[in-house]
Amino acid sequence: MTEPFGQLKNDFYLTAPAPCPYLKGREERKIFSFLSGTDAASTNSALTQRGFRRSQNIVYVPACDTCKACTPVRVDAQKYKPSKSARRITNKNKDITRVVRAPKATTEQFSILRGYLDTRHADGGMADMTVMDYTAMVEQTAVDTVMIEYWQDLGTATQRLVACALSDRLEDGFSMVYSFFDPDDEKRSLGAYMIQDHLAYAKELGLSHIYLGYWVPGSPKMDYKRNYAPLQKMTPAGWMTLPAR
Repeated sequence: MTEPFGQLKNDFYLTAPAPCPYLKGREERKIFSFLSGTDAASTNSALTQRGFRRSQNIVYVPACDTCKACTPVRVDAQKYKPSKSARRITNKNKDITRVVRAPKATTEQFSILRGYLDTRHADGGMADMTVMDYTAMVEQTAVDTVMIEYWQDLGTATQRLVACALSDRLEDGFSMVYSFFDPDDEKRSLGAYMIQDHLAYAKELGLSHIYLGYWVPGSPKMDYKRNYAPLQKMTPAGWMTLPAR
């Protein structure tokens, strides 16, 4: 089917039911469309602002018949003020430098990803990801995508890659497509640090939002997103700011 979004028109499709990865005993369905051509970046930006997520050259949004738990969320980067715990995380990672690169897969990135998946998501949908799968995830993009690497300064002009975030640059901010870190550095809280750094980077650039994908109330995997305020969720009436915790 074809649906207009302002001046955009896309063909949309509906997936068959599949087990929900977040809530046991439930099924998920998604509406999806393809990104291509010279308008791909603006289409991705417009659809992200309407609650869609990107995976390679596909954008999708949940369309479950009996469940509305998946809620698109974003953080207002210009109004974000780090909490005491967030400031502690930033101070803990003062020896880390952000490097923004083109979306190109490397062996260093994949090595960290494999350790991350094996340690934290061994039973997840990406557990069997190969280097070819990873390369496709990073490099198959028709939109404005960057790979943001985080390097630890070891002294004597030596650095070590500790974390990565594949992110889309949008008209109003960044969408964090996928991020991962070295599980041996768990005490650094690198997952939280990358979100905080994206918020700081967006503020530096004068951009308004960081899109964090879906928040699922009742799912421990997703609960960390409530730590960022002002957090906004997509509603039928548009974006609404959630009460601070």
